[in-house]
Amino acid sequence: MTMKSTLYIILTIMAVTLLSSEQANAQQDHRMIRIAKIQVDPAQLDAYNLALKEQMTTAVKVEPGVLTYYAVADKVNPSRITILEIYADTAAYQSHIQTPHFKKYKATVQNMVKSLELEDVNLIGVAKKPGM
Repeated sequence: MTMKSTLYIILTIMAVTLLSSEQANAQQDHRMIRIAKIQVDPAQLDAYNLALKEQMTTAVKVEPGVLTYYAVADKVNPSRITILEIYADTAAYQSHIQTPHFKKYKATVQNMVKSLELEDVNLIGVAKKPGM
């Protein structure tokens, strides 16, 4: 193999890698990322957590556009729930809120939630261990 052929192959591989990386970043720009801050009635916290877990599990399992849910509770005040939701795009989110399992969740928790704050955010970076 000549030096010119080797250089051509290397440049082709670099171009494909760069293009793939740019396409991944462009796809990431379309994701809808939302943080939900919820204050739950402490007397109904167990029931709320069950309804939330059922909704999250079902959504990720059956909806291709629902990519990730993380729900955490404040250590001092466990009735303060924060949820990180990631959808493929806005259309996936719009589809999600029309599903029977989401509507069931909303109906179930309507008298459990004392306050709800929704914040749409942009991803600026990810650092995680492989396989996580």
